[in-house]
Amino acid sequence: MKVNWLDNIIGAISPSWGYRRAAWRQELERSYDAGGDDRLNAGWRVTNNSAETTDRYQRDTIRARARDLERNSDFMQAVILAMKRNVIGAGFKLQAKTDNVDLNSEIERLWEEWCKPRNCDVTAQQSFVDMCRMAVVRKKVDGGILFLKCYTNRGMLPFSLQSIEVDELDSSSMGVKPHKDGNRVVGGIEYDQYNRPVGYYIRKYNADGFTPTGIEYMEAKDVIFYWSKSRPSQIREISDVAAAMPRIRDISEFMTAVSVKERVAACLAVFIKKLTPGAGRQSPAVGRFSTATEDEQIYEGLKMTPGMIKELRPEEDISVVNPAGQGQSAADFVRLQQRILSAGQGLSYETASRDMSQVNYSSARQGLIEDEMTYIEEQQALQEKFMAEAYESFLISAVLAGKLNIPDFWSDKKNYMRHVWVFPPRKWIDPAKEANANKVALETGQKTYAQIAAENGRDWKEQIDEIAEIQEYAKSKDVELGGAGIAGSQKTQQPANDGAARNTGG
Repeated sequence: MKVNWLDNIIGAISPSWGYRRAAWRQELERSYDAGGDDRLNAGWRVTNNSAETTDRYQRDTIRARARDLERNSDFMQAVILAMKRNVIGAGFKLQAKTDNVDLNSEIERLWEEWCKPRNCDVTAQQSFVDMCRMAVVRKKVDGGILFLKCYTNRGMLPFSLQSIEVDELDSSSMGVKPHKDGNRVVGGIEYDQYNRPVGYYIRKYNADGFTPTGIEYMEAKDVIFYWSKSRPSQIREISDVAAAMPRIRDISEFMTAVSVKERVAACLAVFIKKLTPGAGRQSPAVGRFSTATEDEQIYEGLKMTPGMIKELRPEEDISVVNPAGQGQSAADFVRLQQRILSAGQGLSYETASRDMSQVNYSSARQGLIEDEMTYIEEQQALQEKFMAEAYESFLISAVLAGKLNIPDFWSDKKNYMRHVWVFPPRKWIDPAKEANANKVALETGQKTYAQIAAENGRDWKEQIDEIAEIQEYAKSKDVELGGAGIAGSQKTQQPANDGAARNTGG
């Protein structure tokens, strides 16, 4: 309890009043334990700064360490692969939503062709789905990634994308640009008075990735910067796994130490003890020089083989070294640590560790539902910040190149750019229960057929067309499919109802 000079004076006059005064002040000062300066918080010294001030001096170090963990830590890879596997998975499908059905099909066909590596990637090495997978990984590790819009005469359209790392932003470009309305350049990005990006200063390198060839300025409209903003004052990226990195490294180092210890414990070490050193000959411990021959100085049984029976010398005995292992206690420790770091990344322990030994149907399904919210959040960010921007540039380029004939495109551009993305479906633990739940939801109007088809990663119109085609083909072969589709199930029930009606009438 802190006591000031006034407390001492009051305490000298009335000790009870002085004590009560100090006690009340201490309670008022304890509004928040986290804000106290007591013994437990003595080493917790922090300051309030803007996000850029906080991130700027450690951004590169955090990114380098995150990349090191990406290369060398399987615990880091478990988090990365879980995100890439579930956010993108097998890919996604575009559904154009213009008022013209035929135009929608034409746009979707053209988009599918453009997404091939030779068309969408200026280096002709990655498909658009590959770029999206890389965007998810680089945002997780580096904090973000940049895509440059390139307008060339290569490929089917005069538009392609070039992916570059955030390292290529020229951080040395700093200061105010008077010739551009006082815009300020911070971290290689030019901002206006509202901190809105106006342009990017990109460092160029040779193919070796080391030799610089200059700095290129690109306007913001030609750059897609995919990253997450967590504070209003944040203007550049920071690794998504920054908070989990110390724990990931601790687990990796701990497992390396345990692995080495277990390897040592798996070895059988034997020490030779001489009960009477130097027996039968002059020992180096007694005299300066040994009179024994070289063969006598070397013990013949240094190597042990299975089933070996060896007689020791009369003056010798053995001592076996068998250190205790730590595998069982390590498993519990690693499981707890991995559970904590997975939760910090919005994932369940089972998703990151692939350990399903401690779950049942209900807990596993609840974990999948919570994980799904994390994936949806990442999918939404990817759609809004990267995929939609790339699609709109693709559509404009297709119209300008004459690949799409849309006379009123410029006057009604918003209508023609409407679209949705259909991501691959989730594989549920018990498909029968999920199918029954979808059936009930469809019959009670809680879901539409389009919603169920989208959840299964299908276009509902294509699915209905496919069902109709299958039923028509089966009918031509005199094959009754029964419940193949909604219409099929209704048709199978109709004859029984008609017969019952006729019997009743008779």
